[in-house]
Amino acid sequence: MKSSSLQDLFLIELSDLYDAEHQLIKALPKMAKASSSDSLRGAFEEHLEQTKEHAARIERIFADLDMPPTREKCKGMQGLISEGNDLLKKKLNPEVQDAGIIAAAQRVEHYEIAAYGCARTYAELLQNRQAVDLLEQTLQEEKDADEKLTELAQQINVEAQTPEEALEGEEPKRKAKAAS
Repeated sequence: MKSSSLQDLFLIELSDLYDAEHQLIKALPKMAKASSSDSLRGAFEEHLEQTKEHAARIERIFADLDMPPTREKCKGMQGLISEGNDLLKKKLNPEVQDAGIIAAAQRVEHYEIAAYGCARTYAELLQNRQAVDLLEQTLQEEKDADEKLTELAQQINVEAQTPEEALEGEEPKRKAKAAS
């Protein structure tokens, strides 16, 4: 089928997002299990439940369009998850691994934020208010998840530093104070 309209593009984007969410439903439990931080594990477990709702919202949009939900392989998400899995195979110390897991998860969130933002814009232009509302709700939850990961990273990244790295990070501050 040759796609030639914004409606066609909207459906392609929804199918891609639907597959991306299903890939995440499989990946998030692995990320939670690999996390040594209880707060990070909890964040992934919470986001898993949200991700299931994200997929259900896409199903509602398809239903409103009188179409069955379809999945078009999301190669972007596949690549991001693969990179995260590669990190887990490196057998880093737990704090460093948690820092890496957060970085991988934030790449996923940024990808989703971009995709949901585009889909929402298409829905606005197509004057599909129901889809706009559902996509905006998911978009906000993805932004909130990214913010939560940033907050966790502020503590976990510091814990990932070796004592020597922590001291090296202090050295420029000492030099700056001495210069003033």
